Amino acid sequence: MKITKTKAFNVFFKPIWETNPISGQILGICSALAVTVQLKTAIVMSLALTFVLAFSNLLISLMRKFIPRNIRIIIELTVIATLVIFADQVLQAFLYDISKQLSIFVGLIITNCIILGRAETYALGNPPFLSLLDGIGNGLGYSQILITVAVLREFFGAGKFFGFQVIPDAFYAAGYENMGLMVLAPGAFITIGLIVWLQKTVSKEKT
Repeated sequence: MKITKTKAFNVFFKPIWETNPISGQILGICSALAVTVQLKTAIVMSLALTFVLAFSNLLISLMRKFIPRNIRIIIELTVIATLVIFADQVLQAFLYDISKQLSIFVGLIITNCIILGRAETYALGNPPFLSLLDGIGNGLGYSQILITVAVLREFFGAGKFFGFQVIPDAFYAAGYENMGLMVLAPGAFITIGLIVWLQKTVSKEKT
């Protein structure tokens, strides 16, 4: 299969906006609701999922000609689970506090429909290089939404950025109050809904 620059470009960049896994395909919503209260946890979760997504795509694509169709799901889950365990162990070794904050959500990457979906719909039918690009692109698309939601939730919900207070005390003394809704799951859900609405609106205007 000949890989052109245009094809590689589209595979990498389309998931970042046009077919974004969260705002375009409405996948991976649970983790987006759970880990975006703080920006640092959202970034770490984004890195972990992008790593698993990229390398699971790569490995499954490399094995695609040898995987029996009737047990492909088992093999895909085995590959994904191995990468998730590796990522979780690295986080526990080097970022223990954040790993504790993420709790079970790193482990639940195994069941993330984005990863298994890309393995099934793309990696099994395309060469390794394109599959790797697809994994990285979808990971970046996922990360973009997660980090955007986390920035908005942490700023409006706690008046902080990366854990540091950015809204002056004078504002609070004058009566300013943080938006308590933003630190709750409904706040994340509403924020994601607004991002989806924005994407659909922009996409319609372009067409």
